[in-house]
Amino acid sequence: MTLKKKPITGMKDILPEEMEIRDHVLGLVKETYKTYGFSSMETPCVEHIENLCSKQGGDNEKLIFKILKRGKKLKIREAQEEIDVVDGGLRYDLTVPLARYYSNHVSELPSPFRAMQIGPVWRADHPQKGRFRQFVQCDIDILGEAGNLAEIELILATTELLGKLDFSGFTVCINDRNILKAMASYSGFQEKDYDEVFIILDKLDKIGKEKVAEELAQMGYARTNIATYLDLFDTVSPDVSGIRYLKDTLGDHLKTETAEGLEQIMESVDKAKSADFSICFDPTMVRGQSYYTGTIFEIRMNGFGGSVAGGGRYDRMIGKFTGQDVPACGFSIGFERIVMLLLERGYRIPHHKAKKAYLLEKKLSGAQVQKMLERAAAERRSGHQVLVTYMKKNKRFQKEQLQAEGYEEITDFYIDSI
Repeated sequence: MTLKKKPITGMKDILPEEMEIRDHVLGLVKETYKTYGFSSMETPCVEHIENLCSKQGGDNEKLIFKILKRGKKLKIREAQEEIDVVDGGLRYDLTVPLARYYSNHVSELPSPFRAMQIGPVWRADHPQKGRFRQFVQCDIDILGEAGNLAEIELILATTELLGKLDFSGFTVCINDRNILKAMASYSGFQEKDYDEVFIILDKLDKIGKEKVAEELAQMGYARTNIATYLDLFDTVSPDVSGIRYLKDTLGDHLKTETAEGLEQIMESVDKAKSADFSICFDPTMVRGQSYYTGTIFEIRMNGFGGSVAGGGRYDRMIGKFTGQDVPACGFSIGFERIVMLLLERGYRIPHHKAKKAYLLEKKLSGAQVQKMLERAAAERRSGHQVLVTYMKKNKRFQKEQLQAEGYEEITDFYIDSI
């Protein structure tokens, strides 16, 4: 039987050209985030199935790659439920593992703890452009910081990174789950219905106001409540004045500190930013993860459907491990989407020194080859990337390939020229 050479559906092989871009981006991620005081850490790819299915990951919990028990623990004939045969799963994000990690090592970590975690995650999703079943996430989180400084620093660090990758003109959209709840409460919805209402509201950009109203009506909600609710979104401007309008309109439904906190974040980011972007208030933004408890944010780029980064505050997740809540906030960039955009734009890694290639005639003596290796070693010590290889018969095609790989200086060495 011939073995299959294609990767599993939803996975992909990575060719050298893309790998070089990925390595460059990862290096820039670490370099940038470390200047903000974030420390690298790592968690296992496999997590306890109980943690992954703790009703904190939203729809992602339906997309877990689950792992069967092994050996004597696997008793398929006696199993009555899935939990009887499954004890682990591949992580679907880095946030739930981080919460477990922090809970397990809190006495060994500084407070607040600025965590940077980069690694693959897995979701049994429907593959499409820019979305795979295995993909890399780059997360930064601040644990133990209750104030708005956490949100401000996370947004500044992430936008500075994107600026270093030559992205500009993008938009940071920000909202607060408590504003979503206040608007729903003001409109007459009950607290038990919030999640269902928000799921439908999240479709507003895709299906429009009329169809959102229709779906809410089909769920049995009063049309007067629906009209009041959706009309609110039409009257809110996408800046701090929109937040102030809601503060005045919603009255006791919205806490003053929630509105003023969001204002502070927007104003501070706008004044302290180093990249070219705008920040806007988007009261329709929901973000799917059910673990968010306060501020939520995402980054959108013109010409790209969906967000390229997202995050928010999740103050009640760690308490599920320890029994005591810890303030926590995080931001994750869509690494695969960023790399895809860079490749589509023909992004070139800015090399400080030229990439060089030495093409050696195959007739060179051992001593001549040794001389060229010593020369290449000296160039590498001075910071150059140097490839030493033999000439091919089709030298023109060989040079075209090298130029496509970014080699700027290609030198031929013949037996009579050394």
